[in-house]
Amino acid sequence: MKRKVYLETTIVSYLVASPTPDIIQSAHQQVTREWWARRERFDLFVSRPVLTEAGRGDAAAAARRLRALTGIPVLTVSRGVAALANTLLRTRALPSKARLDAIHVAMAAVNGMDYLLTWNCRHLANAAIRGKIEDACREAGMQPPIICTPEELMET
Repeated sequence: MKRKVYLETTIVSYLVASPTPDIIQSAHQQVTREWWARRERFDLFVSRPVLTEAGRGDAAAAARRLRALTGIPVLTVSRGVAALANTLLRTRALPSKARLDAIHVAMAAVNGMDYLLTWNCRHLANAAIRGKIEDACREAGMQPPIICTPEELMET
């Protein structure tokens, strides 16, 4: 049985982004493309919020992002997702300005994802915050997903 991965919007953004002279962003793009080339090892999922985010901004870039996500099953937002997202914000596991990030975490947890894959290192793939997110999920009776970057989810 394949492990389940919830793709947060930054993954597809880095996947299809135009080349950049920024060395860190360029490295993230390359790692994301390498991970994507081996994605068949996992069952991938997105949500309506991911599709909404991916569809914003420059029309050509948005079209590339949405095209890359074609065929990936879309999870629906349920009451359980809203409740857990609110808990993550109320307990300050995530700051109030990170409501969409709370929804991504809740989508992954409520739907039993093994991993939440992201390049959002400010609010999600952040060692100082991950433990708070995990604690809040467990206190709400949910198993938290492992929040990680593509670099952390590479297998040999």
